[in-house]
Amino acid sequence: MALEMKVPSPGESITEVEIAQWLVEDGDYVEKDQAIAEVDSDKATLELPAEASGIITLMAEEGDEVAVGEVVCLIDTEAERPSGSGDKKTEEKAEKKEEPKKEETPKAEPAPAKETSEKTYASGTPSPAARKELDEKGIDPSTVSGTGKAGRITKEDAIKAKPSMGTPGPGTRGEKRERMSMMRRKTAERLVESKNTTAMLTTFNEVDMSPIMNLRNKYKDQFRERHGVNLGFMSFFTLACVRALDIYPAVGAMIDGREMITYDFKDISIAVSGPRGLMVPVIRNAENLSFRGVESEVKRLATKARDGKLSVDEMTGGNFTITNGGVFGSMLSTPIINPPQSAILGMHNIVERPVAIDGKVEIRPIMFVALSYDHRIIDGKESVSFLVEVKNALENPEELLMDGDIERALEL
Repeated sequence: MALEMKVPSPGESITEVEIAQWLVEDGDYVEKDQAIAEVDSDKATLELPAEASGIITLMAEEGDEVAVGEVVCLIDTEAERPSGSGDKKTEEKAEKKEEPKKEETPKAEPAPAKETSEKTYASGTPSPAARKELDEKGIDPSTVSGTGKAGRITKEDAIKAKPSMGTPGPGTRGEKRERMSMMRRKTAERLVESKNTTAMLTTFNEVDMSPIMNLRNKYKDQFRERHGVNLGFMSFFTLACVRALDIYPAVGAMIDGREMITYDFKDISIAVSGPRGLMVPVIRNAENLSFRGVESEVKRLATKARDGKLSVDEMTGGNFTITNGGVFGSMLSTPIINPPQSAILGMHNIVERPVAIDGKVEIRPIMFVALSYDHRIIDGKESVSFLVEVKNALENPEELLMDGDIERALEL
């Protein structure tokens, strides 16, 4: 009996996937629940497990885009498990090894063919008129094939010669073509769509990170010992954004046709770099989380992203995004909105800069921050004021994010 294996639905709204890699070969014997393929959706890479034991027949090629519910392979469930290793390729290799080697009679090598034309001192040498022409064009005679007697370069050869686009260096000049994954292609489409369908603007500000850095230096060891996670910057930024979204809810709103949808919850998307590109998992109900809660969730999601184990549900939704280009050394950028969201906050690297404090120049650790927003539903006043509230919370964390009680906020 041949069991038809169909593509399961990876999640809501996903209608097709791509066969990224077959983990077995046609004719292999597979065990039930064995991973037989990796499939890419526009949001995640998932493993496809065998639904039964038997000999598999592949019905799709790597790189094929197949609809959810389409048959991708057949499994002959009545086939007997092969003896030994059960690996068809291994058995074939073993059979080849057992075959006796046949002695071959050495064949006489053919004598090298004589060159049709003998080279002389004139071969590749330009005539005086040809040399003048080549010098004017800046062409190396060694790059020109001569048609004159014994390969001499004639004036006509020099006239026809065209200068090269540059002399190749000593390195290689190869190229490589590689098919982009479905996730990468979908990300590209979404980013272009975001640029083309939103009235995107970006506003900037700078944040004095001294208060946060002083807090971290003082309490990070206690925090890690108590909670098993580091006290990073992301918890401060997440909670600062949650506070600002309470004040300016339109920044976390979305457009649906002619309607604007606002939310009473704060699902914060965080952009993280994974092995298959940029992923944006979501911290659900961040308004209910403490510093410990945010840091624990960030660590959990970032670990799953690096291991390629994020589920579709963990990357679906979100009504505001935070992206940190500073970890790669970015000084300033204009982040692109993550549709259908309406705004995204960009963090950048921290650099010591001279700033004026109470009429005096001091050196402070400064971070530039950027807020890209959809001007269709977010006015300039709201966007600027939102970013100012984020700045105020980050520069006054004890008062605005911790209610004046640091140890209680950090649960120490």
